[in-house]
Amino acid sequence: MTKTRFLLPKENKDAYQKIAELDQIGKSGSISEQLQELIKIYASQLNGCVFCIDMHSKDALAKGEKMQRIIGLTAWEEAAFYTVQERAVLAFTKEVTLIHQGGVSDQTYQELQKYYSEKEIGELLVLIGTINFYNRIGVTTLLQPKVD
Repeated sequence: MTKTRFLLPKENKDAYQKIAELDQIGKSGSISEQLQELIKIYASQLNGCVFCIDMHSKDALAKGEKMQRIIGLTAWEEAAFYTVQERAVLAFTKEVTLIHQGGVSDQTYQELQKYYSEKEIGELLVLIGTINFYNRIGVTTLLQPKVD
């Protein structure tokens, strides 16, 4: 069984608090809580962060998200149960998360602009960036969720 290496909030409380403050800024924007959770789950799946996948899946369920849509995130491009707006956000999430694979394409950005203002796109970018930061902490430290 994998064991957590160390807990960043314990070992570097100040740095972790700053990340949490950035996370709070993302949460307080205009993006719906359900979409925020879909972003966090999907980015965490792409990054392989089991702790964040577990936590945000449970949070999404608690906020009324459907199990089918949570499970379907790994194949959202083939699934019919995401709106065009959600698809634009998931494509953006993928390209920001996997930025080393060619950046964010003009096509993806232009699709996002059909549904979101520049302020909202900025909010999405903060949400995606913050979960990616948390994912890097979770993957590096082998952070494990509690077994249900």
